[in-house]
Amino acid sequence: MSPAAATTDKKQSGLARVLGSASAGILEIGVFHPVDTISKRLMSNHGAIRSAHQLNEVIFRQYAAEPFGKRIFTLFPGLGYAAVYKVLQRVYKYGGQPFVNEFLTKNFKDSYENLFGPKTGKAMLSATAGSLIGIGEVVLLPLDVLKIKKQTNPDAFKGRGLFKIIKDEGFGLYRGWGWTMARNAPGSFALFGGNSFAKEYIFGLKDYSQATWTQNFVTSIFGASASLIVSAPLDVIKTRIQNKNFDNPESGLTIIKNTLRNEGITAFFKGLTPKLLTTGPKLVFSFAVAQSLIPAFDNLIKK
Repeated sequence: MSPAAATTDKKQSGLARVLGSASAGILEIGVFHPVDTISKRLMSNHGAIRSAHQLNEVIFRQYAAEPFGKRIFTLFPGLGYAAVYKVLQRVYKYGGQPFVNEFLTKNFKDSYENLFGPKTGKAMLSATAGSLIGIGEVVLLPLDVLKIKKQTNPDAFKGRGLFKIIKDEGFGLYRGWGWTMARNAPGSFALFGGNSFAKEYIFGLKDYSQATWTQNFVTSIFGASASLIVSAPLDVIKTRIQNKNFDNPESGLTIIKNTLRNEGITAFFKGLTPKLLTTGPKLVFSFAVAQSLIPAFDNLIKK
């Protein structure tokens, strides 16, 4: 089902939502994992990048002098963690948001319509459901932490396997959970809200689940762009918290203070342009695929 469900929208089955969103996650990780690694390494870099040579060293690190063909394969660290995390995240987010939206619509539709009007109220319900589901996404944080450390700070593993790290670090894997929730709430609000506003006001859709692939793709661009811009500063803080060594944690407030002192306020938007150019298409791709595949799987299941 489309993320913006309402009483006029067709409801898809839970199985269709799981299959559609899981397929989107698998396709996304297969295409975009190297791009995600580059984005995370740019966000983790503390100095200004002033040359192509320096950019090469930030992205490829100790392999910067290797032939290009070999360097490319160094952009796949943490693929196992990333695959598990991404599939679970997409199933939870894209598959779970419609359930929250349906609950809010059933119980608060009149309140939202009285406050915002019917069209805006419907889009705001979707955005609110997205924000709530984004906050709950924090339960998957350990997998995200392990993925980011593999991409940006592999020395943090020191030869330890997954279960050894979980045993050693315990709840330390949830370090940065508050900043993650603070990032996800507005980010997911903007993602689902921007998508729904575009469906409502650009395409005039009454039943969002009937959107074509092209309409899903266009509206996903609006949602993804809004989400990345809104969440950019908190995403930088979150990434810098998570890429530290396990034995050398640093609080978000300390990171904010040091970043402002050493790099200035623009550092909180570091990586935004490449993120819009790289993570943006990834988010647009998975979001549009999920919105298109969920109704398609539902039709197959019901045949």
